[in-house]
Amino acid sequence: MSSSLNHCIKFELDIKDKNVVFKDYFYKSIKLQKHKIYEAELIQPACPFCGSLDLLHNGHLITNIHYPTANASLPVIIRLAKQRVKCRDCERWSMAQSELVNKYCSISNASKLKVLSALTEDRSMTSIARENNVSINTVQRVLGNCSHRFIDSYEYLPAHLAFDEFKGVDRQLHFICLDGDNHQVVQILRTRYKKTLLKYFGRFSPQARANVKTVTMDLNFYYQDIVRACFPNAQIVIDRFHMIQMLTRSFNSLRVQVTKTFDKRSRQYQLLKSPWKLYLKKFNELEKVHPRYNWHYKDCLTQAQVVTEGINASTTLENSYNLMQDFIQAIETGNTQKLKSLINCKDQIGTLMHKTLLTFKHNLTAVLNGAELAYSNGCLEGFNRKIKQIERTAFGYSSFTNLLTRIRLEENLYKEKEPNTLLLTA
Repeated sequence: MSSSLNHCIKFELDIKDKNVVFKDYFYKSIKLQKHKIYEAELIQPACPFCGSLDLLHNGHLITNIHYPTANASLPVIIRLAKQRVKCRDCERWSMAQSELVNKYCSISNASKLKVLSALTEDRSMTSIARENNVSINTVQRVLGNCSHRFIDSYEYLPAHLAFDEFKGVDRQLHFICLDGDNHQVVQILRTRYKKTLLKYFGRFSPQARANVKTVTMDLNFYYQDIVRACFPNAQIVIDRFHMIQMLTRSFNSLRVQVTKTFDKRSRQYQLLKSPWKLYLKKFNELEKVHPRYNWHYKDCLTQAQVVTEGINASTTLENSYNLMQDFIQAIETGNTQKLKSLINCKDQIGTLMHKTLLTFKHNLTAVLNGAELAYSNGCLEGFNRKIKQIERTAFGYSSFTNLLTRIRLEENLYKEKEPNTLLLTA
């Protein structure tokens, strides 16, 4: 009967260790919560030092082990009695050990693996601890024990890289680098300082650095210096989104300046003020057939008519709008000749837009590469959005190592090597 009970409990708990023998189970209230208690004995079949079977038994060490359960409201505890033995051959003392739990630990390895699996999801540590009936400190220890498993290799770099930064611990900017082809994280560094990046990429072999063909980035000036110093065969590619963003912000600033020159009750002020989002859209996407009444300017106009009449209020505003629209179209079609002529434009435009064009002119080759090549920082911006969600769920991180480990885990880069390597210590 006891043998049948032992097999049933092992099957229910998915325990395959032959040295663990279950004898009984019962329910008990602990700290006003109902627990399911299993009583078991851990047998020491042979001496771990010499392999002798001639053992002298000397009592047990009883340990209460937390074990995972499908019902979080009914925690499971295995009251495990570990045999203490003395070998008559080598006269050394030992205690029975099992893969069920690590030495000097009361949290089962199955619970730790369940916690580790939950850490790959976008969840808070508090909810993970509550579901697995462990403390938050246990969840943090499991996370901390994963930090050394992401080992950097300095023998290979992808052919296409993407550089950017994101706000992390203490509102500091951390550097992030992605593979432009498969969108996998290459590295996340604590700082984005130039000397830090040069030191990191300088560790790679010359062959690995020569393998890099393109590096996509925003208009951060010292990123280009790093590319020229570390990657001899790489082309610098300015991200298309950042170029268009700079132009639209320049135009929007000019629109606000022109709007303030008119009286607030005038038609020109209302045409430039209330429908401001229409000026930032592509002109060919505006409604041109069905007019709608707007109470701000007391007229029935289509979206295209609103924008056309609004920009006619100022020659500078009209020239800037036309340049912005032509630039966006040239970026989308990859027309580098058109981009060159627009960057060298001599028309009367806003001051901020003129500075933007000067910036493009100083980085002309990289800007043209951004329009001509298919690579962009879109994958990196999406990954940064995922990092923000990780930080928001945890209400921020005070440890950069924990943040980096959580990002790696949620990126599903955690690889299982051998079963024994997954038995985390806590």
